[in-house]
Amino acid sequence: MPEQPEKWPRGAAWTLTHAHDAGQVAGIRCARCNITRYYKPLELREVIGNVTIDEVRDKVRCQQCKSREWMSAQLFHPTGEQAHTIRFRRLVQIRWEKRVIWQDET
Repeated sequence: MPEQPEKWPRGAAWTLTHAHDAGQVAGIRCARCNITRYYKPLELREVIGNVTIDEVRDKVRCQQCKSREWMSAQLFHPTGEQAHTIRFRRLVQIRWEKRVIWQDET
């Protein structure tokens, strides 16, 4: 008989890696602009780190209105119809900028 999977430990955090393994999708919404964008959890993990969805909500900003306070995020399993109609935002590249900051001597 195959082994039964262990239960999820009580109090353990559900991170983006777990969401990816479970086949979930991240939906991030700006309530001010009324825009919802969908991301693959593995790509969000590349940018933000392996954090919970609550921490994702605190770290994202709307590209349109530049606001952080109206953001909401959730993980969900897309239904059959949603799976075909969702347009994902895909990670193309991560670019690091070098900025020089000057200060006058006092």
